[in-house]
Amino acid sequence: MTAAVENIERVRLKALVDRIVRLEEEKKNLADDIKEVYTEAECNGYSKKALRVVAKLYASVDKLVDYNEMTKIIELYKTEVGLE
Repeated sequence: MTAAVENIERVRLKALVDRIVRLEEEKKNLADDIKEVYTEAECNGYSKKALRVVAKLYASVDKLVDYNEMTKIIELYKTEVGLE
């Protein structure tokens, strides 16, 4: 490898590492923000555990073709593992 190519690869690698570090920091900040929202909800009398489940379900509704079908499957799984 020539010195010019090695330098280009070094610059490219540093740029990738810089992006990863920046994104990891953003991810940490978002996680902190989410934690604050759950704490706020808990202070207002809401269950954090229940909110996590509802938020996950709510986020997945857009991705599902048939929400009722998913609900039926969840009920079946709950019955199968003895939750109902």
